[in-house]
Amino acid sequence: MDATETLKDWPVHSAGAFVVARRDGTEGEVELVGSSGSMELVFEWASVTKLCTALAILVSVEEGTLRLDDPLGPPGSTVAHLLAHASGIGPDGRVLAPPGRRRIYSNAGFSLLGSYLEARSQIRFSGYLKEAVLDPLCMDRVEAPSNSTAEAAAYGLRGSTADLMALGRELLEPTLISRETLAVATTVAFGGLDGVLPGIGLLRPCDWGLGFELKDMKVPHWTGATNSAATFGHFGQAGGFLWVDPEAGVSCGALSDRTFGPWALAAWPSFADDVIDAIRRRSPATGG
Repeated sequence: MDATETLKDWPVHSAGAFVVARRDGTEGEVELVGSSGSMELVFEWASVTKLCTALAILVSVEEGTLRLDDPLGPPGSTVAHLLAHASGIGPDGRVLAPPGRRRIYSNAGFSLLGSYLEARSQIRFSGYLKEAVLDPLCMDRVEAPSNSTAEAAAYGLRGSTADLMALGRELLEPTLISRETLAVATTVAFGGLDGVLPGIGLLRPCDWGLGFELKDMKVPHWTGATNSAATFGHFGQAGGFLWVDPEAGVSCGALSDRTFGPWALAAWPSFADDVIDAIRRRSPATGG
């Protein structure tokens, strides 16, 4: 696939990108169909970290360690509210709204989730993340802060593009959780909430799943115009992203050494459109 070759035009010093897709467009085996740049160089993941945290929380839910409706955070808030940035907790931990009223993006909320899982499992969050997600997916180069639950859960991972690809494969064809659980987590949670998507602006509504940001009808957005509304994922201020378009049967991610900014909002959507176009030309059956 030549879509990833556009990576060389990005205004960055170093970067890596991948595209994986369902073989023959059907559920089951996933194959690498394109890559560019460094797959082994370690980059900061910033808020792409939240995808790993969400997956760890979902694993713990299926294990019975915690429940999505467990009370957590301000009165009336639950684990699900925190995952969906709907608890009312602001970025600095202050309560800015009642639960379920606004979509307020909150690192502090994810820190609470990490601390809660730590308390319920009796395992340091970084250790739980390693045992539940990183090791099973062979994400060997990922480094999680061991001395800060807030960092480890919200924004502190570092890893390679190869590690990100392992996560992308999992979110396209889950093995750690059931398809049904992933489907619930990538459906709008607490629908109709307005909110600010950091780096992009106010969106009405600002739809989110359980830890996964949803494209839905958002304009502008950091994914492509041809990505389906079902596309989910996350980007990070460190200059990387991971998205999955389940209708097209493709997962795409990239990491770079330049922080998110106008360059990314210019480069990433056109890159995503190139990927979707290449997938459709490769096999019409995979069209979303």
